[in-house]
Amino acid sequence: MQEPVDDENYDDILEESDIEFDTTDVVRPDNDPPQKMGNPSAQVTEDQRDAAQLAKSKALDAVSQGKLDQALDLLTEAILLNPHSAILYATRASVFVMLKKPNAAIRDANTALKINPDSAKGYKTRGLSRAMLGLWTEALSDLHVASKIDYDEEIGMALKKVEPNAHKIEEHRRKCERLRKQKEQKRAQPKKQPKDEAQDKDTLSALKDGQVIGIHSVGELETKLSAASKTSRLAILYFTATWCGPCRYISPLYTSLAEKYQKVVFLKVDIDEAVDVAARWKVNSVPTFFFVKNGKEIDSVVGADKNTLERKIAQYSSPF
Repeated sequence: MQEPVDDENYDDILEESDIEFDTTDVVRPDNDPPQKMGNPSAQVTEDQRDAAQLAKSKALDAVSQGKLDQALDLLTEAILLNPHSAILYATRASVFVMLKKPNAAIRDANTALKINPDSAKGYKTRGLSRAMLGLWTEALSDLHVASKIDYDEEIGMALKKVEPNAHKIEEHRRKCERLRKQKEQKRAQPKKQPKDEAQDKDTLSALKDGQVIGIHSVGELETKLSAASKTSRLAILYFTATWCGPCRYISPLYTSLAEKYQKVVFLKVDIDEAVDVAARWKVNSVPTFFFVKNGKEIDSVVGADKNTLERKIAQYSSPF
């Protein structure tokens, strides 16, 4: 079922979300000056690589002792010695995550991924950092990639927190898109002028809901069928005669069906009074019933078969 669109507050629906997120681990963005980065065009010797590896080992020892600032200094030293190592940037990014400095971590993770597009640790640290900033959709994307490359328990725990929030955003976006399309459809529909509305009212009143309408000429029939088409209603054209025994049997039922199916147009033609109408519809026997929708004959019943008549009325009057 579509939700109604209110032109006045539609834009507010798009801009202001009532989504409730789990923001337990969300932090304020860090606005520190960018950390030192290595020179990507620098030539690195074997001695520098060895020294960088030693500095990294010391940094990991510092992390295990909770000395995170010292670990950052050691990792920065290692990066300056060997700026071509993706793992050094990714490792420093993980320390920034521990320090709850997501923007700094994202800068290092981006550099790690630029060096090595398949760095699981690069995607992991960037995903964790984006989650800390409340960037749920982006975080989910990074963590999914990291889990495909090298899954670990920390990624799994992060996904359990991030996925529900990301799914809420996706659902909200689908809702906004649905509302946008409804608004476009509403705008595309021409607005009815007062004259058109008056004509519609006249059309409905001419159909006489719940009553059988007598037809005496071709022009009168065309008017009623046109009105039925404009209102997308089923019309039934019943040909009868005063001398017809079966017609006397079926006529009371026809009247009661008109009362039951009030959105169906029930028309009645005496073939001896409206000879031109009977001739146009090529009526050979009475009673005959024609079913007309959108100006076209869709079915007919010949004879006083009340069960078939009511079954077809129910069938064709259904909107489905």
